Amino acid sequence: MSTRTGTLTLTNSVGKDPGILVIGLAETTDGPVVVGLPDDISKAFTKAMGRGVQEVAAALGASAKIGRTALVSGPAGLRLVVVGVGPIDVTPEQVRRAAGAAVRHVAGLEGSAPQAVTISLDTTEPAIIKGAAEGALLGSYSYRPAGAGVAEISLVSTNRRAEARQAVDLATVVSDAVVTAREWVNAPANQLYPETFAEQARALARDAKVGCEVLDEKALEKEGCGGILAVGSGSARKPRLVKLSYSPRGARFHLGLVGKGITFDTGGLNLKPADGMYTMKSDMAGAAAVLAATVAIAKLGLKVRVTAYASMAENMPSSTAYRPSDVLTMYGGKTVENGNSDAEGRLVMADALVKCAQDSPDLILDVATLTGACIIALGDRVAGLMARDDETADLVLDAAEAAGELFWQLPIPEETLGKLDSKVADIKSTGDRAGGALTAAAFLSTFVPESTPWAHLDIAGPAFNEKTAYDYTPVGGTGMAVRTLIALAHAQAS
Repeated sequence: MSTRTGTLTLTNSVGKDPGILVIGLAETTDGPVVVGLPDDISKAFTKAMGRGVQEVAAALGASAKIGRTALVSGPAGLRLVVVGVGPIDVTPEQVRRAAGAAVRHVAGLEGSAPQAVTISLDTTEPAIIKGAAEGALLGSYSYRPAGAGVAEISLVSTNRRAEARQAVDLATVVSDAVVTAREWVNAPANQLYPETFAEQARALARDAKVGCEVLDEKALEKEGCGGILAVGSGSARKPRLVKLSYSPRGARFHLGLVGKGITFDTGGLNLKPADGMYTMKSDMAGAAAVLAATVAIAKLGLKVRVTAYASMAENMPSSTAYRPSDVLTMYGGKTVENGNSDAEGRLVMADALVKCAQDSPDLILDVATLTGACIIALGDRVAGLMARDDETADLVLDAAEAAGELFWQLPIPEETLGKLDSKVADIKSTGDRAGGALTAAAFLSTFVPESTPWAHLDIAGPAFNEKTAYDYTPVGGTGMAVRTLIALAHAQAS
């Protein structure tokens, strides 16, 4: 059973009944200082306890380290969560992490009813307000809540201008999109498979008045989408290709998005080890990201045209499964020698990339949990970014920085394409083990015209958190790349 995020309201001061009050501990040149604690509460606490909040919190393990929390009990039932916010000159991501950690701490407390939380971290600038709101909302999410959870969140800001409300509204839409992606990623594969995933995407698009087209297996065969059909050929659950279209009046930029939607990946005939298969319900995180982000962009009314494709298939071994050495004819006519049936993502992406390019976008971004090699290179909290030119890469990196998501640019060396030479087809889907993430990107690049700016986002590491929750990141699906895609659209709309 999952829980959505709590509801968040903006307030100008800490009320008489704040529920659990979240305040900060920031680092200065003179040592840690408390942030956001009202004077009247501070004085009442010191008078009743004989020591100040900071002294009591320090004894309970509080520090200015970002995300470090301590629960402090005070007079008259007062409960404080003191959270580290890092250096006093905070960034939106610092506040996002701190608010997320604090609210997650509260959500995990025992109780019979969801908690009410008031966050007071001296947030006045719109970007800081947005960061705090996003962190709080994302931190309140848990797929299987262990505690009472959080129902109501009040965010304190002395900024009474419209920009403060707009920042909270933006944060709410973005957070809801991230949670939508998390919910899809966390859903078990017997419940979320290509047909049901496509229908849920259709319903989400309908609510946002976004155009939606779904190609089933018959339509895919008629269109000649050999990659999606091959990958889905081993499963009784047939593949789908979902296209979302958002075309607002006045849009001067056209963004193309492509997402990998493998709802479960056994590896096909190149069967994965049992332990490596357990989390493969998350192999559709790229599709979840592009679908959720597209709907959010529409809800925000951004003046950017978006065309998004989500390639959905279940990769299973059976007598009808595609084989290593098969030659596949992709949408558009290019032939591909299949090198490994566990390198299925690039095949379903290829069909969609060609289709997306035919729509003539100004930029194409594809998002995929594509390679274990990217995890080896960058770990499980940093996603890989590969592009044919630095200008395109910089657009994505700037958006990621604004969104608070971690990407690192990797190259696509010119010689990498040589690894994909085939004697029986136009190209082979795999190369050798060296630089596997780069080889995958090189393969995908051949399905996008040289004249079209393109970037590949390999989110294999941070898309699914198998370890413990931290900051605003839960166990399970993280919603990685949703915020970056929305931030990129926001930048192009301004």
